[in-house]
Amino acid sequence: MQRSILLLIICLITIPVVNAKQLAITFDDAPRTANGYFDGQTRAKTLIETLEKHKIGKVAFFSNTQSLNQEGLDRMRLYDKAGHLIGNHTHSHPNFLNTDLPTYRDDFLQAHRLLQQFDNFKPYFRFPYLREGETVEKRDGMRNLLRENKYKNAYITLNNYDWYIEELFQTAVKDGKSVNLQKLSKMYVDVLMESIKYYDEVAIKHLGRSPKHVLLLHEMDISALFIGDLAQRLRREGWDVIPLEEAYKDPIAEYQLTQPIKYNPGRIGEIAFDKGQKKGLWHYTLDESYLEKRFQQEVLLLSDR
Repeated sequence: MQRSILLLIICLITIPVVNAKQLAITFDDAPRTANGYFDGQTRAKTLIETLEKHKIGKVAFFSNTQSLNQEGLDRMRLYDKAGHLIGNHTHSHPNFLNTDLPTYRDDFLQAHRLLQQFDNFKPYFRFPYLREGETVEKRDGMRNLLRENKYKNAYITLNNYDWYIEELFQTAVKDGKSVNLQKLSKMYVDVLMESIKYYDEVAIKHLGRSPKHVLLLHEMDISALFIGDLAQRLRREGWDVIPLEEAYKDPIAEYQLTQPIKYNPGRIGEIAFDKGQKKGLWHYTLDESYLEKRFQQEVLLLSDR
């Protein structure tokens, strides 16, 4: 606990009180299943083209290597060829809460070996579900493994449930419902911006400044469709999109929560928890019933008008 508090004090003393409003964009679960609105190749090409069109720059894709069948491999090669960073998200996306340390280690190492084939692979590890170990043994076991393999913990600061909006969209498409993509884009961007603003406010409350943020997204159809709209909104509201390597130069990259926790809300939530905040570690938009209600009201109902 003393080390964590000391790091927070250093952050407050050495960093001027500014609202930098900078964030890096990352996509988890690549190559994620694609058999709905887009096929995998169309999703990848659309996403790459949109990132280029909106001058978003290089982003990061965290890969589950069990999905590297021929189609998935071809998709990841497109991201790699486009210059985007490829990171480790385990082989099979295990839940650390119900996986023992040796099994989890092997899963990580299997992904590590398979990811060497990509030119833009970097030793960044994103924990599935953001769960870093609910016991000291599991937490420290993975911290040691990352250190031994020269990995950085690819933490996030800006959490959301974009994956559930994707589920609602794909279910509507499968059921033959009319989905107005303009309305869906507005809902998607509004929801993400609400959570981004919230976590930035929490950071300012506990750090006295806006850190270099890391946004969690997933490699999905709505990402390919609307990431450009999100980037435009971010810029209108004063945000800059930065490379992931730049984001991880922020002092909070050195922060480590001393107390193991079962469910991890992201780095800003960890810091807030360490500073005594027990409620509001997850923004209210991180709720499936809430998002379903908004989807029905803002997308499906309006699509019929």
